[in-house]
Amino acid sequence: MKAFILAAGLGTRLRSLGLDLPKVMVPVGGKPLLEHHLELFKRQGIRELIVNLHYLPEKITNYFGDGSKFGVKITYSREPELLGTAGAVKKMERELLDGTFLVFYGDNLVRVEFAPLVEFHRARQAVATVALFASPEPWTGGVVETDSNGRVLHFVEKPDPKQVSTNLISAGIFVIEPSVLEMIPAGQFYDFGKDVFPRLLAEGRPVYAMKPEAYVQDVGTPERLAKAQHDFEQGVLN
Repeated sequence: MKAFILAAGLGTRLRSLGLDLPKVMVPVGGKPLLEHHLELFKRQGIRELIVNLHYLPEKITNYFGDGSKFGVKITYSREPELLGTAGAVKKMERELLDGTFLVFYGDNLVRVEFAPLVEFHRARQAVATVALFASPEPWTGGVVETDSNGRVLHFVEKPDPKQVSTNLISAGIFVIEPSVLEMIPAGQFYDFGKDVFPRLLAEGRPVYAMKPEAYVQDVGTPERLAKAQHDFEQGVLN
């Protein structure tokens, strides 16, 4: 199985810390966030990775090279203009047509087992499956409502806090079938949360979601980065 790591984040809100880096290169526990991701995938036997690049791409390519030093194979996708989460994946469509693949938002520190998510996805013959986690601020992400079998009924990206009926939101980890790529327009900005999932649901296609045992912590602000660093040092992720 291949995985697409979305790594084009600018890390703008972290510049107050003197960190002028792509967000995935922000250090946690003495190494870049992206290195944690590579280790997570390698441990679970997923070694073919696609990483998209935008801001200061050489900071990533100079550090990781082709991935061989880290036990994985990295294919890079350069985006001079940002294409959005789904547009980025569409750009690498040829490399993703050979089977089910993972999409992984690279701006979170994560510990999760992918196998239960993939098994859940396949058992339900889903075209897309979203990993969920409970958030104290669900309106900051993609809020997901499901039926009792896990089939997604509604997916709303960053809704009005007054309209939130659940604390379960997208963890930025998806299992995707190649057929989904057909509906993403090439060469333009397109987003999974705002465009792809609402369209799949409107067409009645089987989109599911489950809450795996996982640790998910965004690192996009100084406060959230400090929380991730604290958790790492306290062994919460072990």
